[in-house]
Amino acid sequence: MLAYLSSVFACPSSSTNRQSTTAPSCHTQHSSQATSKLAATSVPSCSAGLCYCAASGSMVILNKHALNPKSFGFTAPNALLCFQCALAAFLVKMCEVAGLVKLQPLKRDLVSIWFPVNLIFVGMIGSSFYALQHVGVAMVTVWKNVSNFVTAVCDVAIYKKSYSSQIWATLFLMLLSAIVGAYTDINFTWSGYGWQIANCAFTSAYALYLRSVMDKVSEHTTDKKKMDEFSMVYYNNLLSIPPILALMFFFGEHRTLLAQPALQNPTFLFVALVGGLIGFGISFSALWFLSQTTATIYSLVGALNKIPVAVVGILVFRDPTNPQNLASILIGLGAGILFTYAKSSESRAK
Repeated sequence: MLAYLSSVFACPSSSTNRQSTTAPSCHTQHSSQATSKLAATSVPSCSAGLCYCAASGSMVILNKHALNPKSFGFTAPNALLCFQCALAAFLVKMCEVAGLVKLQPLKRDLVSIWFPVNLIFVGMIGSSFYALQHVGVAMVTVWKNVSNFVTAVCDVAIYKKSYSSQIWATLFLMLLSAIVGAYTDINFTWSGYGWQIANCAFTSAYALYLRSVMDKVSEHTTDKKKMDEFSMVYYNNLLSIPPILALMFFFGEHRTLLAQPALQNPTFLFVALVGGLIGFGISFSALWFLSQTTATIYSLVGALNKIPVAVVGILVFRDPTNPQNLASILIGLGAGILFTYAKSSESRAK
């Protein structure tokens, strides 16, 4: 748009007669240039957005399919999580070897600072896997919004931040819809929603603690800057393997893993592998989408993407529902979109 404005002001206009005869052709020329430039810009943005939505949405569906007791009967979620983390760490390292990315080297001082973050990360993704075993995709999607409420409350209590009444209204609406949704969930189980509540707590703790650690991390990186996205993916996934192995022993998965019938099922192996590949690809698609658009559009698309994910989850897994539960899901997803819009509007106002 700036190029278009500068080209318009550069149109020749030395006299009134010349201006009247040349302005239309100049306007037509630069309008076509602006249109072609807009088209050239929008195509990569749409492609990046579609890749990001497809990756983030399909990963939830695939993991639910792999962990759903009715699908394959696989009862070792920590083993699946360990496989996906190892695969992601390996693929990121291969990207570095190929010269596609540059990672922060593993250093003792950096690992010691990052490891507490990593433990929270393991709790976050581990509780998400356990919740997916027992809770429908739609309700998992709605309850993920509750972490925004917990984070906002902690922001006020710990960092003395303040939020507008519009943001608080959307947050309370998200909380109310999640509670009503759980109450009206035909498949409600205390274990499933217990894990979902734990996931909200871990997700908020991860966001809050990461904020305080990033400045400390920058003192120990090779370039004295904050850790980049791919280094975070590498550190998180690689350092997650030992704690997840400990969880496998704690829950007794090491005794039953090799006897799991699902490991003899090619479909399960395919779903697990594709889920791990997509989990790795989310990092690239997210960075690509962010490079093509604004943070506001990125957040809004992420919020809007929860709607088709919830719908697909209900249809694919045939989760029994009722009008009250569906209404709470729609209200919760709508509140998530309004929250994103209100927060972006508040940021622009500041």
